[in-house]
Amino acid sequence: MQSMEIPLVLFTVFSQAAIGLTLMRVVRTTADGDGAESGDARSEWRLIAGLMILGMFGSLFHLGHPLSAPTALKHLGTAWLSREVLFAGLFTGVTVLAVLLAGKAGRPVLAWLGTLLGLGVIVSAGMTYAPPALPALNNALPFSFFLTSAVILGSGFGSWFAGSERAPLMTRIFTTALVVGLVLNLVAPCVWLSGGAVMRMTAQAWLGSGFYWAHVAVLIACLGVVWKFRTIPAGLPLLALLGELAGRAGFFADTIHAAANMGGLY
Repeated sequence: MQSMEIPLVLFTVFSQAAIGLTLMRVVRTTADGDGAESGDARSEWRLIAGLMILGMFGSLFHLGHPLSAPTALKHLGTAWLSREVLFAGLFTGVTVLAVLLAGKAGRPVLAWLGTLLGLGVIVSAGMTYAPPALPALNNALPFSFFLTSAVILGSGFGSWFAGSERAPLMTRIFTTALVVGLVLNLVAPCVWLSGGAVMRMTAQAWLGSGFYWAHVAVLIACLGVVWKFRTIPAGLPLLALLGELAGRAGFFADTIHAAANMGGLY
């Protein structure tokens, strides 16, 4: 890709944070076992909707003609990008409805529906950013990166609304997701080094990138803080968010397109 694509960085990270938060509402509801949502529902849904709307707004700056954004839905049968736009729009609608209905019946249903639509966003995005022209990502890695980000940010920010009873659950999920994210980011470039020319170029770009090492450092720092305090301090999700933003910037800026080696030997 070799371009930082700030609008896409903001859209993917903020939308995945919103999706992760919705998923964590479902997890807490299931853990409670009584079918009722716990915590401050209105405030959490406001954060979810705010993150998603901010991400959607940011994505418009990626378009040459923002007012023509709805035309992206024309190719639902053939384009994963069109499906991503559809799922993102539906998910945004559910989050806004949940804000309006907070404190009324039906909230658990909206959390489940939002989670399903949110997973549709992540699957579609994973397919969108896994084209053959990006050999290093022409696999399940984009989906894995995106889902891991959603769980890290969802459990991190979800700790703000979990209450004392569910805080340990959010901490366990947050810690596990951090470990998975760290392993993925450390292993992927090593695997690419044993691949073809463009894969090796991508590995070298990632390993030489400040974005990559900033992301890795934040993941390690978050793990260290959780290990020390045995919980998620209130400010730690913000640090995790900065780390995911840095990692996503590197994802777009440092992944090498096959055209970069056009005419070269493989």
